[in-house]
Amino acid sequence: METEIPPTAGAIQAPLRPPARRAINAPVSTAPPQIFDRALLAARLDRAWRGGDRPGADFLLRRAAEELAERLALVKRAFALAVDAGASGPHAAAALAARPGGGSTLRLAPTAASAGSGDFSVLVGDIERPPLAAESADLVVSLLALHHVNDLPGALIQIRRALRPDGLFVAALAGGDTLTELRQSLTIAESEVSGGVSPRVAPFADARALGGLLQRAGFALPVVDVDTLVVRYADLLGLMRDLRAFGAANALVERSRKPLRRAVLARAAAIYAERFADADGRLRATFETVWLTGWAPHESQPKPLRPGSATARLADALKRREGDR
Repeated sequence: METEIPPTAGAIQAPLRPPARRAINAPVSTAPPQIFDRALLAARLDRAWRGGDRPGADFLLRRAAEELAERLALVKRAFALAVDAGASGPHAAAALAARPGGGSTLRLAPTAASAGSGDFSVLVGDIERPPLAAESADLVVSLLALHHVNDLPGALIQIRRALRPDGLFVAALAGGDTLTELRQSLTIAESEVSGGVSPRVAPFADARALGGLLQRAGFALPVVDVDTLVVRYADLLGLMRDLRAFGAANALVERSRKPLRRAVLARAAAIYAERFADADGRLRATFETVWLTGWAPHESQPKPLRPGSATARLADALKRREGDR
């Protein structure tokens, strides 16, 4: 209840001011943007494995698994528990089961149909929320799966937490130049025929950005390198059939729900042939793979020197080298 106080005689009454308003900030959503339809990805992957009507469409995954085996052979240590996290087929799990030094292998499969079988245990789960206990694994590997998660920084942090101290993480992701020819051809064709563009090919991160994410996730000694493969196809439909057979067709949340018009597809095929064909008429398709390597921090790992702790001057070293010529 308000009480009115009469003014003192001779006093000057100031105009009443409205009560101060406090700004109330609306809650800010911290959820990552939903770029990929994860349920659709899983359904298409299951359909691809149950169909199996295009043998060899998994060539990228087979190649990545071979590269993984070569990389692990250079690491002179044993890993008691290795985890294949989220790959669309059992190729990585098979490579891990055959690794030098032995040890057990767990395959975290995205779907039941893609789990496969072999000398490894299987657990079906989502790599965006890996059901792995803290400091439970010595080695975590992810082949061609992390570029389809909506929260890549969060997934990397959870993988790092699942590693024991001095545990190793190795991943292969599709890089920014992957399917650049297809992306350009579809974009130009749809713009010309329909007067607008719908996202048809997923965006992929570049190597520098991925290296930064490794550091943000808390990995020590991060290393990033890029491997580029150019595959040649007789026509555009052959490439699109391979992508569909591998469960890698368009699963963007913002994708058009309408089927691709024949006029757009025909124009895209013509543009592709005009711009990205070799002399023999076969079409080039670029697949860029970014390899990430990082370690869970441990006190035994090399540390950078503190600034100012050097015992020799670079200028002196350069002078000595110049005098040796």
